Amino acid sequence: MQLWSKSRLGVGPVIEHGFYYDLDVRDKDGNVVRLTPNHLPKIEKRMRELISRKEPFRREEMPIDAAIEFFTARGQTFKAELLAALRKHGTTAVRPEESQDVSGEGSGVRGQVSNVSLYYTGEKFVDLCRGPHVGSTADLGAFALTKIAGAYWRGKEENPQLQRVYGLAFATQEELDAHLKMLAEAEKRDHRKLGEELDLFVLSPLVGPGLPLFTPRGTLIREELERFVWELEQPHGYQRVRIPHITKKDLYETSGHWEKFADELFRITTREGHELAVKPMNCPHHTQIYGHRKRSYRELPIRYKEVTAVYRDEQTGELGGLSRVRMITQDDAHVFCRMGHIEAECLKIWEIVDRFYKTFKMPLRVRFSRHDPAKMEKYLGTPEIWKRAEEQLRQVIRKRGVEDVIDGLGEAAMYGPKIDFIARDAIGRDWQLATIQLDFNLPERFNLTCTSEEGKDERIVMVHRAILGSLERFMAVLIEHYAGAFPTWLAPVQVALVPVGEKHVAACEALREELAAAGIRVELAGSDETVGKRIRTYEKLKVPYVLVIGDKEVDSPTLAVRVRGQEELLTIGRSQFLARLEKEIRERKSF
Repeated sequence: MQLWSKSRLGVGPVIEHGFYYDLDVRDKDGNVVRLTPNHLPKIEKRMRELISRKEPFRREEMPIDAAIEFFTARGQTFKAELLAALRKHGTTAVRPEESQDVSGEGSGVRGQVSNVSLYYTGEKFVDLCRGPHVGSTADLGAFALTKIAGAYWRGKEENPQLQRVYGLAFATQEELDAHLKMLAEAEKRDHRKLGEELDLFVLSPLVGPGLPLFTPRGTLIREELERFVWELEQPHGYQRVRIPHITKKDLYETSGHWEKFADELFRITTREGHELAVKPMNCPHHTQIYGHRKRSYRELPIRYKEVTAVYRDEQTGELGGLSRVRMITQDDAHVFCRMGHIEAECLKIWEIVDRFYKTFKMPLRVRFSRHDPAKMEKYLGTPEIWKRAEEQLRQVIRKRGVEDVIDGLGEAAMYGPKIDFIARDAIGRDWQLATIQLDFNLPERFNLTCTSEEGKDERIVMVHRAILGSLERFMAVLIEHYAGAFPTWLAPVQVALVPVGEKHVAACEALREELAAAGIRVELAGSDETVGKRIRTYEKLKVPYVLVIGDKEVDSPTLAVRVRGQEELLTIGRSQFLARLEKEIRERKSF
């Protein structure tokens, strides 16, 4: 505000590792100022000057009507709008029925709000905030401004577009430096850049944002991941099913998704006027496979598994690479069981999750995602149903002996509580990927039962589970986790053969056939370019093993192998090399 005095303030919440502020930036004459990364050092310099002044933060309460007049008089119309929403709905949420505070500035409580809090910094600056604040600018830790982005006011495209300034904040400079180092490493590992370099997927402007196309190399990785999960599931009795990608609206009206998921549904109207939806999730369809005939208690648990796409109408500005897409390929499964089966089924799923992530050397933390009793309108079912479901999952967590559990208040699915697994990647970032979800509500809404020992209808329960979650998002995480250097079992090309000249092609062909017959993914390089250039091509593609075949190698019983990441050549017999490859693939060795 000191640099551009006619600016209007939007919202400025705390986020993970820092903060952002949405601003309509204007100079003293009211002209719009377009911020660029070059402005960030200038803003930071002024921030450090303010810090050095040891300016105190002073809190003041004000009646909400007076606060609306106060901010309107100062030209801060966005603040006045937030306060008007708070006065009317008891929350600053964009959709009041969600009753969540999107700005960090309102009370976040439904009902009448009489007073709000303001904070003064220095003599002139004042902002609307719930607080609390530190005593003064002298109490601040280390910070850095990082980037600028566009953001519609309150997330609606019809509203003015503001400029969002992002920053980091840590208690110490050492923590900030470590985080900046991690961000620099993350930039080098960016899956969008590596995905193009390694020829794994394509983002086509003609197809549209959030709809990636997978190349043969990328498809191989996806298929290996699917195969691995299926190998882990089969011993536990999972069965594959298939469902269509569209449905009558009646299915989602019954499940509750039509109402609760309305903004994310792609809708279709047929020539005859029927209203359908492109499926945003699979569970309602799976209920219909279970419920199409009577089930005896002897058949349960029944475990349906499917890898299939769902579609969600995400906002264009929120889409990015494989991390946020509109077509989401879910590794999905649903267990239909009795109350007495819940613990055993959840523990089996937990075992699969453990084995899967240990393969990638990604340690896990557990979050217990519960409902928020103050916001029951977000969920299906009654408080009693939620209490029973959450106690069941608490028992599972106790059985596993996990004590360091993250409290996920308000993070439950709309139909039930969850055990979410947070995986840590190679550079220390956390990703919520696998999940176990307990659902008492959909069986109630779809009247799913089994015939008990007494011959009576008994209400069943559902367990929803995902091991890697979305294939697209998991691939994004995995590309960055390995920096594109996939272990042999996952690498699209496991061995590359480079003939020195035309007379060595026949020997390469024979070796290629031998390796391919053993199930190795092997590629034979053409001979149009220099040997050095062909080797560099495969190094850039991060192929685990490259073999150059010349006169010496043709006549030798051993191979000279270039191993990714190693300077020295590996000299090894042909049978030993094949055994090494087969062992790495069979055991799914990581790095």
